Amino acid sequence: MDRKQEMTSVDLAALAAELGSYEGAKVDKAYLYGDDFLRLKLRDFDRGRVELLVEVGDVKRAHAAAPEHVPDAPGRPPNFAMMLRNRLSGADFVGVEQFEFDRILEFKFERDDENTSIVAELFGPGNLAVLDPNREVIDCLDTVRLKSRTVAPGAQYEFPESRINPLEMSYEAFAALMDESDSDVVRTLATQLNFGGLYAEELCSRAGVEKTLDIDEAGDEQYEPLYDAAEELAVSLRTGALDSRVYYEPDEEGDGIENATRVDVTPLPLEEYEHLPAEAFDTFTDAADDYFHHLDLTEDEDAGGGTDRPDFEGEIEKQKRIIEQQEQAIEGFEQDAEAEREKAESLYANYGLADEILSTVREARENDVPWEEIEETFEAGAEQGIDAAEAVRRVDGENGRVTIRIDGTDVTLDASEGVEHNADRLYTEAKRIEDKKEGAKAAIEDTREALEDVKQRREEWEARQEAGDDGGDGEDDEDDEQEEIDWLDEPSIPVRKSEQWYERFRWFHTSDGFLVIGGRNADQNEELVKKYLDRGDRFFHAQAHGGPATILKATGPSESARDVEIPESSEQEAAQFAVSNSSVWKDGKYSGDVYAVDYDQVTKTPESGEYLEKGGFAIRGDREYFRDVGVGAAVGITCEPSTRVIGGPPSAVQEHAETLIQVEPGRYAQGDVAKRIYREFRERFADTSFVRSVASPDRIQHFLPPGTSRISEE
Repeated sequence: MDRKQEMTSVDLAALAAELGSYEGAKVDKAYLYGDDFLRLKLRDFDRGRVELLVEVGDVKRAHAAAPEHVPDAPGRPPNFAMMLRNRLSGADFVGVEQFEFDRILEFKFERDDENTSIVAELFGPGNLAVLDPNREVIDCLDTVRLKSRTVAPGAQYEFPESRINPLEMSYEAFAALMDESDSDVVRTLATQLNFGGLYAEELCSRAGVEKTLDIDEAGDEQYEPLYDAAEELAVSLRTGALDSRVYYEPDEEGDGIENATRVDVTPLPLEEYEHLPAEAFDTFTDAADDYFHHLDLTEDEDAGGGTDRPDFEGEIEKQKRIIEQQEQAIEGFEQDAEAEREKAESLYANYGLADEILSTVREARENDVPWEEIEETFEAGAEQGIDAAEAVRRVDGENGRVTIRIDGTDVTLDASEGVEHNADRLYTEAKRIEDKKEGAKAAIEDTREALEDVKQRREEWEARQEAGDDGGDGEDDEDDEQEEIDWLDEPSIPVRKSEQWYERFRWFHTSDGFLVIGGRNADQNEELVKKYLDRGDRFFHAQAHGGPATILKATGPSESARDVEIPESSEQEAAQFAVSNSSVWKDGKYSGDVYAVDYDQVTKTPESGEYLEKGGFAIRGDREYFRDVGVGAAVGITCEPSTRVIGGPPSAVQEHAETLIQVEPGRYAQGDVAKRIYREFRERFADTSFVRSVASPDRIQHFLPPGTSRISEE
């Protein structure tokens, strides 16, 4: 069976109760790994060190973890992590809540100066949003702008449309929802009542109800034990009376779990898994920690085993499962839309009956008759055999609705409106569902394209393997090694990192291979001029306020000083770099002047009567001017000899990068532009995991000019 990679709504309900026991723990530090994995290090008075992990990528989970199960701290913390450290350091953890019965958790923190919430969306593409006390988004991993909701810095956070919470409904509401379905019992529990496939099947097993029983053949005899099973599950989750399990796929000999693979983790023992070996845990968060820790290890072992072959089959199966789910969703949308239309048509076909019921209710309410008395009147009329009263199934005074049965189907009506308005509402709902179906159809086409892409990459990989394994002499082998690799199409790219001394500054290599470095602030400008401006170097600065001290290095710091002739092309690129990182870009202008001088013309010693601010410098002698230099910047990814993000003038990045994206002055914040570039890179590379490893949005943002930008259409 497939290994679990995403927590369910039931899992999150169990976690919300358990994680509340850490209330009062103080936040020490926040870490962000890649673009989807958050770690919060806390200190608890009773337990000591507490590690809270939240992952919202391909794997979706949230739980406390043993210290030995957390990854080593990453290198330079990205902006998102730094923002969390500033807001959460020393804050008290005050609890976590699940939104409705959705796969959303909200972690809450309090501090004397400001309170903060982190909302983890563990569904769809996944997201993390950090909120201030007014529920305004401070920052988020991904910006979401949909018709239904917006998640973006500066905007009010909006939850997705609320779903039915089956753990908090009455039996009457439960039975009514079941009756409204056109499917079988298990699918109705899974989709209409939001239990999901596994727990829908579990409820059927516990209740002794046939899963494939058609709803038309079901009634109280089946609904009551199903409701009781759901209520028993709800009580266990609310009270924390859990008995958590990690389940294993038996090994070939079937003799225990020592060599078996973990396939699922659940807060309670499941009858559906009675045939699987299991290991019990004291808490669900401990079980989840054990499961996901070994899931990561297993994936690492698979990726680094005896073959470099990517797991095409696993990816193909994943896409097939997604298509199957999308097809089922489309089928469900079609059935639901048709059901709404049939209700509207039945309403018109029984116009007189429906109008009599609605008129009776409206007249009673106009005379201030209580809803309970209206319900009693219909019940009395039904006993007397009055057709209209017999058709009334439920009276919902709280919401002003009445449910009637016509043509064997229950139809819920707004008692304040007439037949026509209620029929229009049903037709509108059918249209809304039809629109969802069209969206699902578009999504399934995207998934089918992704499936074909995986199959094509598998064929190309196998063809390359065959071409490399068919023998041949040494000369052929040498030719193969020299053959240029199309890294964009490579299914698996090895990550080769190398840290350099200049990476904390702004930097790039010119198209001729010369290093150019620039300061990010006054302190770095000061440091560059004092420590790194050497013989043979050229110094550049924009003829505008707020520009970096820019040095075109003739030699490296460990090389002996010597006279080097720097090509004009490298000087032009250095000038473009200087103007692009100045206030010229910030002001939305497209060109500016830049001057250049030799290394010995720059001094930190002012003339008599002069004063130099921190980061400032004095220029002695003549300056060489580069007039009307056009701004320009690009971000690219290199694959050899090292794998990394690079940035700088487009002509320089083009020379070294496998692919690049150009930017120009615009209206979008650095963070948003970086995320857009990141998503574009993921679309360009076949190995999307490689992009996640080397080119996170924060790494990309490191190479963007200060101020707002936009992706160039060139």
